[in-house]
Amino acid sequence: MAQSVWGYDSDNGPERWHENYPMAKGDKQSPIEINSKDVQHDPSLAAWHASYDPGAAKTILNNGRTCRVVFDDTFDRSVLRGGPLTGAYRLRQLHLHWGSSDDHGSEHVIDGVKYAAELHMVHWNPKHGNFAGALKQPDGVAVVGIFLKVGNTPKPEIKRILEEIDNIKTKGKEAPFQHFDPSILFPKSRDYWTYHGSFTTPPCEECITWILLREPIEVSSEQMAKFRSLSKNAENEAVNPLVDNWRPPQPVKGRIVRASFK
Repeated sequence: MAQSVWGYDSDNGPERWHENYPMAKGDKQSPIEINSKDVQHDPSLAAWHASYDPGAAKTILNNGRTCRVVFDDTFDRSVLRGGPLTGAYRLRQLHLHWGSSDDHGSEHVIDGVKYAAELHMVHWNPKHGNFAGALKQPDGVAVVGIFLKVGNTPKPEIKRILEEIDNIKTKGKEAPFQHFDPSILFPKSRDYWTYHGSFTTPPCEECITWILLREPIEVSSEQMAKFRSLSKNAENEAVNPLVDNWRPPQPVKGRIVRASFK
């Protein structure tokens, strides 16, 4: 398995990532399964706040592994603060993980429940100089995770991303994505779980403070199908649907998951 070609197939998927990325077998890997009975309510956990500048949105792209929206992070323009964090973290990108059908696709599992998809908003701590520097520090990155569940009252806000999918059907395609405020994707409740973990893609650096939102947002089955219409291959190759781009839960290894709610 060549360094550059990790993916989600049997020959290059999560079971084999550690062959090239040894950190994938580390002690603080993500995602994990969260069991309510093991979670500790922490009354000292503060509320989190996001102040996002819609003008920071730049592009949307299909990199063959996910659909990603990229933001300008050259200064404190769109930031996340509060919750378990100290200081302001800059929004860099958001991306999604989804399944091949509506009954699975999320990376984190809650009391045995898998959601249809999981949205990750990736922020980094500018005190470490740049994104590469932040990846080397335990407090370098903060990710807000939002579950997507299939329901009858889909959230209209996800439309904006879905409208662009036709422009990025194949791997390597990128389209302008301007004036977008990702905070419209947040559920009503700000309740969250938090724990220390890693990126869920190689090299799986253990630099992430996770803020996982308890309340999922709703999407329709048609909207989920739209994500599955993306191809993991380039334009000149056979269409190979981009599905099941999720990593299964990793060993918790004694970590404590804290909850902002009872």
